Amino acid sequence: MPRAEVGTPKYLANKMKSKGLQRLRWYCQVCEKQCRDENGFKCHAQSEAHLRQMLVVGENAGRHIADFSSQFQHDFVQLLSRRYNTKRVRANQVYQEFIQDKNHLHMNATRWVTLTEFAKHLGRSGIARVDETEKGWFIAWIDSSPKALAKQEASIKKDRATRDDEQRERTLIAEQIERAKLEKDGSDDGSASPPAGEGLKREEGAEKVVLSFSAKSAKPATTSDTTPTAAPTGLKLTAVKPGVNPLKASLLKRPNVFKSAAPVKSESLEGGGGNERKRPAPMSAAERLIMEEQERKRRRMDRESVA
Repeated sequence: MPRAEVGTPKYLANKMKSKGLQRLRWYCQVCEKQCRDENGFKCHAQSEAHLRQMLVVGENAGRHIADFSSQFQHDFVQLLSRRYNTKRVRANQVYQEFIQDKNHLHMNATRWVTLTEFAKHLGRSGIARVDETEKGWFIAWIDSSPKALAKQEASIKKDRATRDDEQRERTLIAEQIERAKLEKDGSDDGSASPPAGEGLKREEGAEKVVLSFSAKSAKPATTSDTTPTAAPTGLKLTAVKPGVNPLKASLLKRPNVFKSAAPVKSESLEGGGGNERKRPAPMSAAERLIMEEQERKRRRMDRESVA
């Protein structure tokens, strides 16, 4: 049965029916034709055009399958690198986006039967990092371009230099700590601290010190420890008359300290500050102007009186 011409109602109906994705097993990659059901695929397989294409493919089937496989891998990796770059993503998610294009190369024409085998092939080839989890197979594209390799090498050098600097700083800090410990140990050994628990001790045979509270400046007498009963000679003993209160007598005879010190202070002030009293106080600018004005008036009055 011939195909419907473009623009005819039959053509539009076929387009509407074939809208969206169809069954993969009813797709013929050799003829690039999608059938809607099993009967349509059976009729297509018995058609003359399909048999003629199969004869061409049958002459060198391995080469055609290798071409289809390489084309499928190229398109899949291109989508993975552009859409996700080096991000880790599920392989089935990438495949669902890949088959959204109706004219894509189907997997049934390649050497891989399932998506799992294709993911394992990408991992063995070093194209992507592949790992299996409970949620399925995950893949991550490995960027092997010269620019990316140069950037990765520069990053490795930077990290190595940073680690070297950190190691150098740690070594320097450790040396400083060790040097400080040695210096501290040496200072502790050199400066011996006095033993604890030792206080002030009195030497044996030392003389007793006697203080005199008398008004006269007498030298304090000292006595040895061998004559403890002797009275100190520095103290002045005066006889007290009977019927006189000794406290009142001492108060009356005590000289006034302030009266005796006042003349000395005044003399010192007169002797040292005589020049300061003769020195005139500095005048301000206003006072100087007033004085000059008064002097001019006085001169003017003198001239008038002479005239």
